[in-house]
Amino acid sequence: MEWRPRTGERRLWAAAALACSAVLGYLGTGLAPIAALTWLAPLPVLLLAPRVPARTALGVAFGAYLLGTANSWAFQLHSHDEPMVPVGLTINIGMSLTFVLTVWLFRSLAGRGRALLAAVAPAAAWTGVLYLVATVNPHGLMGTFANDQGDRPLVLQATAVAGMWAVEFLVMFAPCVVAALLAPAAPRAARLRTAAVGVLTFGAVLGFGILGLRGTAGPPQRVAAIAPNRYAWAPPVSDGLVAGYVREIENLPEGVRTVVLPEAAFGSDEADPAALTQPMRQVARARGVDIVLGFVQAPAQGRGVDNVALIFPADGGSPARYLKQHDLVSRPGHDLVFAPRTRTGAEICADVDFARPSRDYGAAGTSLLAIPASDNGGNGWQHSRAALLRGVENGLPVVWAAQNGTLMISDGRGRVLAQARSEGPARFTTITADVTGPVATFYSRHGDWFAWLCLAAALSGLIAALPATRRRAGTRRSPDKAAASGGRQ
Repeated sequence: MEWRPRTGERRLWAAAALACSAVLGYLGTGLAPIAALTWLAPLPVLLLAPRVPARTALGVAFGAYLLGTANSWAFQLHSHDEPMVPVGLTINIGMSLTFVLTVWLFRSLAGRGRALLAAVAPAAAWTGVLYLVATVNPHGLMGTFANDQGDRPLVLQATAVAGMWAVEFLVMFAPCVVAALLAPAAPRAARLRTAAVGVLTFGAVLGFGILGLRGTAGPPQRVAAIAPNRYAWAPPVSDGLVAGYVREIENLPEGVRTVVLPEAAFGSDEADPAALTQPMRQVARARGVDIVLGFVQAPAQGRGVDNVALIFPADGGSPARYLKQHDLVSRPGHDLVFAPRTRTGAEICADVDFARPSRDYGAAGTSLLAIPASDNGGNGWQHSRAALLRGVENGLPVVWAAQNGTLMISDGRGRVLAQARSEGPARFTTITADVTGPVATFYSRHGDWFAWLCLAAALSGLIAALPATRRRAGTRRSPDKAAASGGRQ
């Protein structure tokens, strides 16, 4: 535990830590992460940090995280939602600098023997910074550690209490605990306290997760998602395209009560084109199914574009209209919209990159989130898991129908019940499943309380770390400067 590299070994160990963290980050994050490796990625840099000069530790931290983001570079170079310049560079460099802050705080506290604070405060700082980014960023937040755990419902149960911030904290807290226990300056008593807190924390999280996944959430409801296998953004309403979707709905298994079609499945300059609405109302009534489909209205008069979800009720009545709330192109909406005579709520694609409106739907007693979406191909899995994450936060089953991406159905506990890529040889891809939910959650009622707690813990860590920085600077002053100041320290 007292190992420190000699001066001649530091470059070797720094290079090894950089390579290990970069490879683990590359494999454990991004568009197709190996979730177990996400927890390990920060560890090599954190182990190195207290044993080498600050400049070396922080340089390794920045380089390792930045190289880890290479798993998204090819996607960013051709993405229209996340282009490399400037969005991709901003994300990659910004996340790398956030990791630098995390490592600096860990190094400062571990160097003073503050093992428990070194385990808690850096993880809290990481989480707090991401919360602030999510609060002010017009694009929302996606692709973080919590997103990487999207296929691990046992871990995700914590989000029902503390939101996605619980998972962000835990994934960084685990390597910080290990590195703090092995830090050279940590006293035995501090190590014992840190180990006890780590065991209790993860024991509580796992216990809560097991109980959550064993719980029941009411009777199942059968749902479906349909998407075309050839991408087309807001194609004009045509008899052939409408008839294709109608046939898919007619061929759904018996018992389906809700079906979701993609974002921008159709486009028109009319608000209510009869060639679309009449066939959809007829098949909705014939099959007794609520239909939620994406529709883009771009009026010829030049009024702003409306990106909406049309919700056709099972009785064949007129559709309800949900206006997308988070969009930098179309007019933003503000209202929650439900399928008539049900508690099925609608969102559209990028709405899940923000805490609201999902949290508002959860608080309003929604029974199902129906989400038309459209992705960029490579980010289909990642974005579907962002939707799943919102579902677990608020105890809501999710039907995610994305063209050029992933179709997914998950229950209120975050278990994926059906999924498929929208890229098969047939004209459409269709999935169905029986989902359970909703489940009332603490997070729906109380929101981002844990993120604010993380900000408070990070501030405490910064206050504890800053004096050590000043004292180290004081000991490095030259004798002449010390004499000129009268020997004062």
